[in-house]
Amino acid sequence: MSRIGKLPVVIPAGVEVDIKDGNVVTVKGPKGTLERTFAPAMSFEKKDNEVIVSRPDDKKENKAFHGLTRALLHNMVVGVSEGFTKTLEVNGVGYKAQKQGKKLVLSLGYSHPVEMEDPEGVESKVDGNKIIVSGTSKEKVGQYAAEIRSKRAPEPYKGKGIKYSDEIIRRKVGKTGKK
Repeated sequence: MSRIGKLPVVIPAGVEVDIKDGNVVTVKGPKGTLERTFAPAMSFEKKDNEVIVSRPDDKKENKAFHGLTRALLHNMVVGVSEGFTKTLEVNGVGYKAQKQGKKLVLSLGYSHPVEMEDPEGVESKVDGNKIIVSGTSKEKVGQYAAEIRSKRAPEPYKGKGIKYSDEIIRRKVGKTGKK
């Protein structure tokens, strides 16, 4: 049995889980609504304030989908009740981030400012040299944060660039002069 897949997904108060035909699961909560279609082999059983995900047999594919399905459903429930956030830091002389409506404008040492539009369901805030990306979908929040980081990934010599707040950059020693 899958260690993750066998765990029930606890539904907190104020969150509604609706399971339709074709394994379409809709989760509604105070922060919004998420909908996802899961693998047809998986089956969902709703008891009281829990959802249990089960698989039909021990085929390798079904074993893999079992844990994945449970984890995705759990992330949907957490997303609509609490939400997800990722924090990025902008480091470097002259590097800065600004918010203009739904646009994130980054000055990263290029000849032009980099403009990024916030995707649907994801919101970004700028607080000094920090960019806070938040939303209900863990997948979308992580993807948008990765796209922001990719505009100027941190370099190992001075640590300039955009990095996750919990990311550790391994520093390298620079050039040495002739002796």
